[in-house]
Amino acid sequence: MRTSELEYELPPELIAQRPASPRDSSRLMVYDRGSGAVDHRRLDELPSLLRRGDLLVYNDSRVMPARLRAVKPTGGRVELLFLDRRGEKRWEVLARPSARLKPGTPLAPAADAAAIPAFTLVEHLGEGRWLLAENDGADALRLLERFGEMPLPPYIREPLARPDEYQTVYAREVGSAAAPTAGLHFTPRLLERLRDAGIATAPLTLHIGLDTFRPVAADDLERHRIHRERYHLPRDSYAAVAAARREGRRVVAVGSTSVRVLETVFGAGGAPAGETDLFITPGYRFRAVDALLTNFHLPRSTLLAMVMAFAGVREVRRLYRLAVAERYRFYSFGDAMLLL
Repeated sequence: MRTSELEYELPPELIAQRPASPRDSSRLMVYDRGSGAVDHRRLDELPSLLRRGDLLVYNDSRVMPARLRAVKPTGGRVELLFLDRRGEKRWEVLARPSARLKPGTPLAPAADAAAIPAFTLVEHLGEGRWLLAENDGADALRLLERFGEMPLPPYIREPLARPDEYQTVYAREVGSAAAPTAGLHFTPRLLERLRDAGIATAPLTLHIGLDTFRPVAADDLERHRIHRERYHLPRDSYAAVAAARREGRRVVAVGSTSVRVLETVFGAGGAPAGETDLFITPGYRFRAVDALLTNFHLPRSTLLAMVMAFAGVREVRRLYRLAVAERYRFYSFGDAMLLL
């Protein structure tokens, strides 16, 4: 597939800068893959759009305040974006400006520059990524909670009113550098109404890293490679998904990250916990996911490629043109699609 097929025209004013209030008041485009029918609804109507017995699977990863302004002993400023743990007291980070950095450079939070440097750069991993070590006595997560900032995507230019605006209501496992944005539409009340409608829920965890920020650069999509991300499918969730598949009930994935875990474990035969670099592109045969709730994604993104794999390249291009014409809101804080 040519990456150019992932392009589309989007008026800048359709890029959502604020979350909907309440969250479940977002608009929802519903697409039936069997009939091709399109309906325009709202997220709070989801219980009536799903079936009793459906299993809704969501990603409970919690976003770290992963952006940290740091300083070198010389006074030079460095911006760090913590992406993922890489063993005991080591992290993979994006560092800017990367070209001016060297292995062995100590770094301290800029807001606490007088303190003993908390980190040391260990190795350049390429593409602006570095392996970073916590120095003795340092705890990266505590320092991020104290000095870090929420890692908003560059297309969101307005500051958050509250840090939890970029956090799902069910976020639990700390470790992501970006929110699983399809889950931002849920409220405690909506989850309660789903349960009352006989729709079960099951959590999994995938910690989102570099590829959320990285567009596809290769002209041929098959030449693009995505980085491995850590995941965990709890025992109870594994059993719930297995039972739904065995009994012919639909597995409804909330977001592309849930899809990747489910297809890694049940489609590719992966372990219930580990790392995945599964890259789903058009032509992929889905084995675990029957329906998908997802946001409207950036052009040239791996997320858009996954949606096209699920619903068809031509159909998704048509749906995106319709979404623009109907003035849907796009990207992280935008509206959503339900693909049935």
